[in-house]
Amino acid sequence: MMLILYNIGIRLYYLLALCVSLFNKKAKAWVDGRRQQQINPAIQSIWFHFASLGEFEQGRPVLEAVRQHYPAHQIVITFFSPSGYQIRKNTPLADDVYYLPIDTPGNARDFINTIKPAAAMFTKYEYWYHYFNELNKQQIPLYVISAIFRPQQAFFKWYGGLHREMLSKVTCFFVQDAASVQLLQGLGIQKVLLSGDTRFDRVWANAAQPKALPVIEEFKAASPLFVAGSTWPADEDLLAAVVMRYPDWKFIFAPHEIGEDKINKLLQVLPPGKAIRYSQINNNNNPISNFQCLVIDNIGMLSSLYQYADIAFIGGGFGVGIHNTLEAAAFGLPVIFGPNYTRFKEAIDLISLRAGFSISTQAELNGIVDQLMNNEIRLAAGNAARSFVAKSQGATDIIMQNITIKQD
Repeated sequence: MMLILYNIGIRLYYLLALCVSLFNKKAKAWVDGRRQQQINPAIQSIWFHFASLGEFEQGRPVLEAVRQHYPAHQIVITFFSPSGYQIRKNTPLADDVYYLPIDTPGNARDFINTIKPAAAMFTKYEYWYHYFNELNKQQIPLYVISAIFRPQQAFFKWYGGLHREMLSKVTCFFVQDAASVQLLQGLGIQKVLLSGDTRFDRVWANAAQPKALPVIEEFKAASPLFVAGSTWPADEDLLAAVVMRYPDWKFIFAPHEIGEDKINKLLQVLPPGKAIRYSQINNNNNPISNFQCLVIDNIGMLSSLYQYADIAFIGGGFGVGIHNTLEAAAFGLPVIFGPNYTRFKEAIDLISLRAGFSISTQAELNGIVDQLMNNEIRLAAGNAARSFVAKSQGATDIIMQNITIKQD
């Protein structure tokens, strides 16, 4: 019965996406991308699936290691969301990049038979019954890396029988924390290893060799710098008051969404005449160092911006959840974020170390920033953040030592 409901739900989701695609660009990309793609046959591949761009970056250290250790295999990547696919569709780390066809028995069978994976790697989330079932039927190893589980998830509820069946088809779970080990073992699943989170390996490598950005150096000049990454309007409204509060500081905003309407709304809440868009730098006769705020209206710069910062704010905490705090922490920055962080172990750990700070109101944000204006407090928080990332590396090595990939 649950499988019937699951199949109905998958088809209803697709029909809803079709309807929404008539007026929503992201939904249109989601639908058209699946309709138009042609899956190329492979002799033998290793398949990586990511929900979106964040999961790609999280699983990237394993992807790079697998590509190095198994050069004879083709690398196939699938994404669920357009945001991941459109940005990484031409990545040199893969031979082919696709949208994941919707999860039906026929799609799963046809896709797996076409790409012929010697192993499949899913990162953190994304559990698809028919793909898991087909991999299991064909005895293809399936690994879930950087997984994390919470008691609130369907796997651990009375109605989660189908979800638990999906878990039983996984060859091995590589999980982020001991609590996840205990939850899985409580379901009788023993194929689980505590590896940690591969994002630590990724952000540490990025911090060791960041891309130099001379224009950011010119903008910052001799001023302290506050970088607000992956922000949403609710974050930006609060941060605009901080800009006014600290006229001697420079501020960089890298919004999560960079559509014209989003960028223009952000510019409207910032002090008039003190902000410039990154794309307009070369069209402005006023030296960039004369501006207090810089708005990044492109994708791909954020992970390199943190090297110039003194404090970071991470957006998303007034929505479904915060974005990547670890990129900033790896550079030794104290990180501030909104109240919706409890699903993110790293944020909880940063708070416990006094390296991360959650705020819910303007007064709370002002108070935390006021504290971090003290050089001693700011440096202590930043050092704790960097030490936390440094000590948490190593997940990729554990995973690579414990996977089995058939080689013909």
